[in-house]
Formats: sequence, structure tokens, C-alpha cells
Amino acid sequence: MARVKGALATRKRRKNILKAAKGYWGAKSKHFKMAKEQVLKSGNYAFTGRKLKKRDFRRLWITRISAEAKNNGMNYSTLMNGLKLAGVTLNRKMLSELAVSDKEAFASLCEKAKAARA
Repeated sequence: MARVKGALATRKRRKNILKAAKGYWGAKSKHFKMAKEQVLKSGNYAFTGRKLKKRDFRRLWITRISAEAKNNGMNYSTLMNGLKLAGVTLNRKMLSELAVSDKEAFASLCEKAKAARA
């Protein structure tokens, strides 16, 4: 049986790592060993970033809803509780869009929440 050498696979693997590390600072984009470590770390950072993005957007939506709720004479928690009691099942993303773009519709939702709490 013929001897199989791994040069082709090794070169391909190294090339892919160096391609992924393109644009990194200093030797991290040139030396395979450093590039490999940095690509693994970068993958972890990207994974964490995708999770933090969701958290940050939820915080932004809640801030927007809270600000507009205060303009309508109630706070965030009473608004959300009133909407739940009224059976309104809008998520925070859509509520924040209404708070920013359609203030009349948001005001009517606030009135529904006030009526449901009374």
C-alpha cells in the first residue's frame, strides 16, 4: 500500500486559518500558530457578541417604551401589566416601534392598559 503524506491537507488547513486571520494586527495575521489562537478567540468573541446584541436591543426597546409611557402618565411596569390584563400580546420590539413612529396608537394602548388596571 502506498504511503499517504498529509502535506496537502495540512497546507489547506493552514491556508484557511490564515485566510480567516487576514487583517489581524502584526504576527497574528502572518504566523500560523498565533493566527490559530487568535481565530479561536475571535470566534468566542463573535459568539458572545451575538448574545450581547440581543440583550442590548431588549434594553433599548424597554427604554423607548418607558419614555413614551411616562409621556402618557404611567410607568413601564404598570403599562406592561395593564397590557397583559387587557390581553394585548404585542412584543417589546413592536411596542417600541409604535412608541417611536406612531405615538397616537401607543397612546391608545396606554388608555387600554389604564382601563384594564382600573
